[in-house]
Amino acid sequence: MSRLNAPYAITPHLLLRAYSIGLFPMAESAEDGQLYWVDPERRAIFPLDGFAVSRSLAKTVRSDRFAVDVDRDFDAVIDACAAPALRRERTWINAEIRRLYRELFDLGFAHTVECRRDGRLVGGLYGVALGSAFFGESMFHLERDASKVALVHLVARLRTAGFRLLDTQFITPHLASLGAIEISRDAYHNALDRALATKADFHVRPKNARVTGTQALAALEH
Repeated sequence: MSRLNAPYAITPHLLLRAYSIGLFPMAESAEDGQLYWVDPERRAIFPLDGFAVSRSLAKTVRSDRFAVDVDRDFDAVIDACAAPALRRERTWINAEIRRLYRELFDLGFAHTVECRRDGRLVGGLYGVALGSAFFGESMFHLERDASKVALVHLVARLRTAGFRLLDTQFITPHLASLGAIEISRDAYHNALDRALATKADFHVRPKNARVTGTQALAALEH
């Protein structure tokens, strides 16, 4: 994995430029104020036409157990992603990451998918849209399957909008079970170049138009 320290101040526009050439920022920990750029030799992506939804997950999605919104409360989502959780006592989301992605959200590049139950935020994810590429950054769940439901709704939205790339950075068994694969750095850069050559609108559906689970699953079949 290539790593380059970023000792200078990073602006949102510099961050977008980094994404456009295949880099993304990380910190050693939430307490570390420094960021560094990462360019993995192997990159994890979700093929948007090969997203795996198990029968049990499809049933949960279709039940609309969770109300799913987009871009409703960015701060709450990144706070939850940064919080310690089972099997994740430490996090790389520091104050600088929070600042940068909040500014990208204000500029219309960062987005959230949020799952609520009885009005309480119980799962979600955030990432960055550029061209027809979506760069997934982090996800969380407080109830079983909430983050998976958010991911299903994200993929459905990206497919509907004509996105060509969903980057998830590093592979994990959990992501692999949902269809994530690893590709080489060169293959990733080629896919990224193609995705940046076209535009897609994350808000292909109006921001406040709630999508049902049945609609999300239907979008994955087309």
